[in-house]
Amino acid sequence: MSENKPSQDIEIGVEAEFGGETVGTAKQFIIYFLVNAVIGVALWFILQNTKQTIASTIFVALVIGTLMFWRFRVALAFLGIVALLLTGTIDLSHTIEFMSTDVILFLVGMMVMVGILRRSGFFRWLLAKAMKLSGFHPTRLFIMILAMAAIMAALVDEVTSILFISALTLDLCEYYKVKPVNYIISVVLATNVGSSWTVLGNPIGIMIALRSGLTFEDFIKVAMPIGIISLIFLIAILIWWQRKDLKQLKEQTKATSIEQQSNFLNEWAKVADQKMFRGSAIIFGSVIVLLALHYRMELALQLEHNTLLVAIAIAGAGVVMLWKRSMAQDLIMKDVDWWTLIFFMFLFAKAGCLKYVGVTDRISEGLMVIGGGNSMVLSPIMLWLSGITSSVLDNVLVVATMAPIVQTISASLGSPILWWAMLFGGCYGGNITMVGSTANIVSLGILERRSGYHMTFMKWIGIGLLGGLIPMVISTLLLMIWPI
Repeated sequence: MSENKPSQDIEIGVEAEFGGETVGTAKQFIIYFLVNAVIGVALWFILQNTKQTIASTIFVALVIGTLMFWRFRVALAFLGIVALLLTGTIDLSHTIEFMSTDVILFLVGMMVMVGILRRSGFFRWLLAKAMKLSGFHPTRLFIMILAMAAIMAALVDEVTSILFISALTLDLCEYYKVKPVNYIISVVLATNVGSSWTVLGNPIGIMIALRSGLTFEDFIKVAMPIGIISLIFLIAILIWWQRKDLKQLKEQTKATSIEQQSNFLNEWAKVADQKMFRGSAIIFGSVIVLLALHYRMELALQLEHNTLLVAIAIAGAGVVMLWKRSMAQDLIMKDVDWWTLIFFMFLFAKAGCLKYVGVTDRISEGLMVIGGGNSMVLSPIMLWLSGITSSVLDNVLVVATMAPIVQTISASLGSPILWWAMLFGGCYGGNITMVGSTANIVSLGILERRSGYHMTFMKWIGIGLLGGLIPMVISTLLLMIWPI
């Protein structure tokens, strides 16, 4: 087995995300425009308001365009904003305001720090050491992999986590000569659950934190314990589902000595630059501690709420770039996913336009009527609505759309429970289908390239439904009783 396989997977990053490029045919674009025209007419009859119809149609067109022409999503986002500006549906100042630069700056800062950790070999070292603690007992090893997938997703982000966990999982499966498909599915399900634990785990976490006023500390008190309980149930389900795989793995581990297995992991986790390794770990650890304390520090310094949540992430990136001056430009240009961040900015602007013209207020009023203004009714509705929608759409799309609605309803309820419901639904709903989250797509791209296996809908949905619906049921019940 080539020792540089994992690093090759990690270096290409999300290039594996979507397999081959789909350019889109003229026929597909004609269908796309016809579908959006029909939707626009239908929305006019429903809304009876020109600006609301234009804003809603353009937003729906972006959603459909993202599904049909993923490679063109930024171009479609650009053209949609131009259409909103030219029709006077929104003005330039509000467009820029709604782009949520606070969310973008936070993500830039964290991406730089994750970039230096990746380059130092920190993730590979951490995973290998954790795996050795299992003593190579198959079930304990499996639990350790799933736990590490969730923890890494919570501490860095789901995409970075799944890149490293998938690489290690595939290496282990190759080493023991067992089929990797079910193991890859399992680590993806655990990653999506873990991404709900902190504001760092998923872009929707920081979006929710900055729009709701919830702090890193709030996530530790509410999202993490509910997420850990959900993960425990998920792990139990996955152990049952993979009982035959684990039996085969047990037979294979018996044929390999502990020393051989330890040598394999030691080789995998070899650190080339110890100074860079220690420095990047210290900076990242310091940032995590400061983020956890940001609310207390803001109170002491009399700063605006969540100021330090963004400032600490940027400061950490600044320290990294001063320390590693020779690679500072590379960290910004190559480790920051500008393509995705620019898409997010224009997506947020379009979602903000829905609020600007009053569409989200109308939806909020309708939901308040349906729920009777009762948070115990509205929170399950929001959790399951965001969960089911996130199973077929990117959860960032879902949360960007629903955030203004939740903001309006939460102000009336005087409770953040709907924000938590949307967080859990958005993260856990991604488990249901193979395209439910970015982590799913990234891992399946790596699996396809390394093993040649092409995932099918039926293969995934068999366990994906349980992996999504069970955590959603648990979080729904716990939200009813958890002190918020």
